[in-house]
Amino acid sequence: MGGQLTRPLSELRRADDARFGGKSASLGELIANGIAVPPGFALSADAYRRAGEEAALEPAGAVREAIVAAYEALGDAPPVAVRSSAIGEDSSAATFAGQQESYLWVRGAGAVCDAVRDCWASLHGPAASSYRDRMARTDEPPAMGVTVQLMVDAVVSGVIFTCNPVSGDPSTVAVNASWGLGLAVVGGEVTPDEYRLSKVTGEVLQRTVGPKLVEYVPGESGGAVRVDVPEERRAVACLDEAQLAALVDVGRRVERHFGAPQDVEWAIARDDGSLFLLQSRPVTTAPAKPATPAPRSAMDLVMNTFGARPKDKS
Repeated sequence: MGGQLTRPLSELRRADDARFGGKSASLGELIANGIAVPPGFALSADAYRRAGEEAALEPAGAVREAIVAAYEALGDAPPVAVRSSAIGEDSSAATFAGQQESYLWVRGAGAVCDAVRDCWASLHGPAASSYRDRMARTDEPPAMGVTVQLMVDAVVSGVIFTCNPVSGDPSTVAVNASWGLGLAVVGGEVTPDEYRLSKVTGEVLQRTVGPKLVEYVPGESGGAVRVDVPEERRAVACLDEAQLAALVDVGRRVERHFGAPQDVEWAIARDDGSLFLLQSRPVTTAPAKPATPAPRSAMDLVMNTFGARPKDKS
């Protein structure tokens, strides 16, 4: 079976959605727009289909060789995030976020291949299959791309909504933030800081500092580990005015580029304070799970958007 198996994220554009998935394609668009995104590569749906035909969704032969070569081009066994990028997963009507798996702080070519396999397998899990049956409007068989990105050792991470996530007001930006990697926010283990800001002036309209009791940091032997936040930092706002201004600015740029309100995942690097965007998808009010009530706050929408905590593999 022919077709390109991997491609650097920097070479992808919106038109590649049908082959590499929305997550990878949107990252390529961000890079093309001059926005800082961790380097990485994408696996195509062709790789998924070939693995399914040849080895029951196990990366083998040419597929494994392509993954290993692309991973080794990123450096000397660097830690990466391996995230599902299902074909047609994100639109203004539906988002498959939280329905398929992601694996963080994966290190080593073998572990990356294992994480890719598990991402592929999650496409056929009960949650993803049920959501696809309800929300997808296509007779095409499901297929999956995979995004592999260098990890950011985040001192702070969170989400930007480039409109009010509850009312849809386009004049405001909502920011959720907490210490460390985003796992504590995604898993509902902390109440993050919440900010509402004017998209026009950048003025902080509302600020709520949450009790951030735990955070996730890189483990010494790989993986991400949960640690207690020192008491003196728990009730301290984790973003300053300059960082908030940078988030509003990048939110405006992303929304302008895509032409619609966006839900943007971001991280600030611990070593030099650089801001990176990790993904961008259209804001949608479609619930991720049918039993989940309508969001009452920005935090509720974060939980609906991301679903269960992504898996962590060393």
